[in-house]
Amino acid sequence: MFGLPTVDISQDFGDILKDLDFAFMAAGEARYDRFSIFTDVIYARITTDAATPRGVIADEVDVKSVTFSSLLGVGYTVYEDPKARLDVIAGARYWHAETTIGLSGGLIGNVSRTDSANWVDGVAGVKGNYSLTDKVYLTGWGMIGAGGADLDWDVLAGVGYQFNDTISAVAGYRALGVDYSNDGFTYDVIEHGPIFGAVIRF
Repeated sequence: MFGLPTVDISQDFGDILKDLDFAFMAAGEARYDRFSIFTDVIYARITTDAATPRGVIADEVDVKSVTFSSLLGVGYTVYEDPKARLDVIAGARYWHAETTIGLSGGLIGNVSRTDSANWVDGVAGVKGNYSLTDKVYLTGWGMIGAGGADLDWDVLAGVGYQFNDTISAVAGYRALGVDYSNDGFTYDVIEHGPIFGAVIRF
């Protein structure tokens, strides 16, 4: 990107919490008979810095990454009984990725560049729920696709507790990956970690 050296970053959940500036995730779904329409929105802004291994080209690298994705999809229930439901799903995911890289020290001196990209991927997969008891249920989805990106995938698994007909609490784990490269801009990222939230039914 920008003619600068490639920068690889790997962070565990604790590092992300430390470097996270702001994050937001929300999902919604509307159902009628076997048909459904759903959406999913994710925004994250992370800033991190690290010393370079040898300090020749640069002594330190600073990276700011902003990611926004929005999914709009439709589903059809292929199996349903009193305990379980399985849907086949398909949709389109819009991505906006913006990265700022700053290098300081070493042979390169002080250099900072920003680049961004926008693209849309088509995705398809399955999602479902399974009730363990009247209150406890399993939920999850798996999607894969491509389009503007070479690969776009999304997997979630969680367990929920239904307090009443309206409100549930959900905890689980989600992994989301995208591999995009175009016109010198490369965004090859896997984001994963625990999720906690509430489900409100109207």
